[in-house]
Amino acid sequence: MNRFNEYRITWVMVLFDLPTESKKEKKAYSCFRKALLKGGFTMFQFSIYLRHCSSIESAETHIYYVQHHLPQKGHVGIVTLTDRQFGQMEILTCRQPVSLQIPVQQLELF
Repeated sequence: MNRFNEYRITWVMVLFDLPTESKKEKKAYSCFRKALLKGGFTMFQFSIYLRHCSSIESAETHIYYVQHHLPQKGHVGIVTLTDRQFGQMEILTCRQPVSLQIPVQQLELF
């Protein structure tokens, strides 16, 4: 069996909602976010970070890492996806209508 296939390769997705009302809470948020970055996670969206893992065992190690760095308050969710599932994700970009700016006429002096 191929060691690297789309069903063995795993993505770990960390989703979190942490309070940031006090200085202490902001610091906890910042420390958690920095720990994720140090652990090899990359930001997918605000409060959603991803980590590519070559195996389920590697994913379990990174899940343990996240659990070890949990802040005191807030909500953190962890989802594991196979590479196949991750590849089927549809990413949609919302577009706001942009108003066209009418160019300002410049006067020319001769």
